[in-house]
Amino acid sequence: MGIDKTDKTPMYQYIMNDIKRKIIEGELKPHDSLPTQIELAKEYNTSEITSRRALSDLVQEGFVYRVRGKGSFVSENPSSTETHKIRTIYLAHRNYEVSSFNHPFFTDMFEGIKQVCDENDISFYMWDMGEDYKLPNDPQSAIILITSNNDFELSRRLTAWQEEKRLIITVHFYYPHLGIPYVIVDNLTGGYLATQHLLSLGHKRIGVILTGNSIVDLNQEFSLRLQGYRLALSQHQVPFDSDLIAVIAGADERVVMGDEGFRALMALPEPPTAVFATSDYKAIGAMNAARSLGMKVPEDISIMGFDDVKISEYSYPRLSTINQNTRKLGERAAEILLFELKAGDNQLVKDEIVPTLVLRDSTAPVSSKRKGK
Repeated sequence: MGIDKTDKTPMYQYIMNDIKRKIIEGELKPHDSLPTQIELAKEYNTSEITSRRALSDLVQEGFVYRVRGKGSFVSENPSSTETHKIRTIYLAHRNYEVSSFNHPFFTDMFEGIKQVCDENDISFYMWDMGEDYKLPNDPQSAIILITSNNDFELSRRLTAWQEEKRLIITVHFYYPHLGIPYVIVDNLTGGYLATQHLLSLGHKRIGVILTGNSIVDLNQEFSLRLQGYRLALSQHQVPFDSDLIAVIAGADERVVMGDEGFRALMALPEPPTAVFATSDYKAIGAMNAARSLGMKVPEDISIMGFDDVKISEYSYPRLSTINQNTRKLGERAAEILLFELKAGDNQLVKDEIVPTLVLRDSTAPVSSKRKGK
């Protein structure tokens, strides 16, 4: 396409104006499919970031709507479409310790949100709701809400915010009965992948270290990881043995919890040949305990983590683990707010991000001397 090099209009705006012209003149009709951002970048000889910005702004202005997995389409009546122009996305939480945000679950998620915001000229900030659950008084904002599964007051607040037509999506935990859009990590698949890996190495007695008050009092994410563990055992026709479940109480993930859980499992009359610690911190504690008991990892015992914290790459041995892909979680949360929701809609939009198995050195085939035990 020939472009006037003396035209000072930003390229993304040039693309927008050209598509608007085609819509107004009838060259593009309602529900016609638009080129992808890759195709637009080639057509206008520009970058994909620029073409994505153009499509995003066309969505914001109501000229275009998006259907996930299918593409971008011309709106039915662009000139009269009422839009909720989002200028800012806030990631809201309630009294979280700042230090907790150093965990890769959060730092990777922040990067994903920021990338989408930067590409669409949207501001991104953190927001502490505090004791009174106060949200920003900003009509051109949307909220990504970090929730916890034991915050009962938040359920009531969410209902009120729905009535106020606030654009909100939750991450980490979710409330499907309220119809609030959410994006979560598929923890069941994560637990399944960790257990399946150990089963593939010949381990049949696989211990699990969980965080909670009891096996029936686990939070949402650990309960789902346990379900994934049980599903993998079932598919391999390995009986579930509740003695192999060590549940350690604690408000936060700590190395000492893995130490305690590992020692409890090793004290069994028939100890496991592999341990799935449902966080990397607990896995590192388990490796420390193994060393103090004179056991070699992975020769005597395989240990699997969950989270892929940075230190797991440098532990000795390097820790096999599950990466939760929370950068993608952040991207999807921002994309759903910007492109797939409208204020006042009662649709339940949801997505689950599939985690990834990260294989390193802490897991190995069950040793011949323990296989028969």
